[in-house]
Amino acid sequence: MIDTQLAVDTALKRFEKYNPADRALSLDRILVVLEELGSPHLDLPPTIHVAGTNGKGSVVAFIRAMAEAAGLKVHTSTSPHLVRFNERIRLAGELISDDYLVDCLERVEGALLGSREITHFEAAQAAAFLAFHETPADLLVLEVGLGGRYDASNVIEKSACSVFTPIDLDHQAFLGNTISKIARDKAGILKPECPAVSAVQSPDAEAAIRAEADRTGAEISFLSEADKAAIFPPLGLSGDHQMANAVLAAKALKTSQIQGITDKAILSGCATAHWPARMQQLSPGPVTELANGLPVWLDGGHNPHAGRALSRVLDQLDAEAGTDTTMLVSAMLNNKDATGFFAALSRPGLKVFTCPIADNENSFTPEDLAAAARKSGAGAAAHESFEAAMRAAVAAGAERILICGSLYLAGKVLALNDELPR
Repeated sequence: MIDTQLAVDTALKRFEKYNPADRALSLDRILVVLEELGSPHLDLPPTIHVAGTNGKGSVVAFIRAMAEAAGLKVHTSTSPHLVRFNERIRLAGELISDDYLVDCLERVEGALLGSREITHFEAAQAAAFLAFHETPADLLVLEVGLGGRYDASNVIEKSACSVFTPIDLDHQAFLGNTISKIARDKAGILKPECPAVSAVQSPDAEAAIRAEADRTGAEISFLSEADKAAIFPPLGLSGDHQMANAVLAAKALKTSQIQGITDKAILSGCATAHWPARMQQLSPGPVTELANGLPVWLDGGHNPHAGRALSRVLDQLDAEAGTDTTMLVSAMLNNKDATGFFAALSRPGLKVFTCPIADNENSFTPEDLAAAARKSGAGAAAHESFEAAMRAAVAAGAERILICGSLYLAGKVLALNDELPR
């Protein structure tokens, strides 16, 4: 088991006392702190800003790999982390060090002057902006945490390109209960006279994005068949859905007009991109030992769009291996659409073995998650732990196990298997 860093955890925990009583999404809190820090968010490398519901992390990974293949130094900001908080902040290609992360967090706390309020995520984003400002790089790829308009990343005043991955229902309590409302919020990252690109969207999402682009004067382009023709295998990330993510990443880089990006670099980046817990086959370790050596795959997908993508991946794996006996080991946060996820992934005879996310009070109980899986038409059994669910899947005759339903579960699994995200 990989230990987290005590100094980083201690520094982060201190921000709990600054949590606002009103957790409404707002930019006011982080902007006050950033101004006290000298406004580092206004002096950054050229920035590609990525919003959407599904595929944000994969698109960031492809953009980074393509730009690095062109010889560029790239910062990235992503969330959530899987094993170590440092994964959220990559400086010129390397994860931020413990010492520098603690230093940035302490300066953010100092800027609170002992009385100001800030959320945990806003504090972390402010620390990231400090590090991005102070470390030279050619490009910053900035992933939205939640929504767009009032996300802590949206304090930048301009972008080299705004990017929209596919938009679907998620975080309805914060963003609204329709695709149109969610898309309007995510479209809030558009900047006047700054270019933008988007994946193929549903009619409601596209209409909302186009309306915001018209209002702000941003020029937006949606993926076309011509864009798709420029990208071809091999890809470093598994699944047919990753082709669309690679195409969107390439279009974003070309639209941003970042210097040095060539077609050769784009194709090289496609082949070398890596992003953990996105249809990742686990290496030999304690988790695969639980499966008695069966192939074990890991994916953090947790909504219907992700379920549909996973179903297509399983079809492909079945065709390659000549088997269709994939069983799921799953846990999920209790604010997610579990029934929708399993229904989108559902396959004849699908069996799901549910478990809790260890040490997470917001996890579905295994019984409730199993009930949601059965409601979708799958067979399901509840288990008290991840280890018990794995053993039950093996005993039931699985020929392949897919662990899915939550990035928080994925982080626990990677730590247990001694696979530190790089």
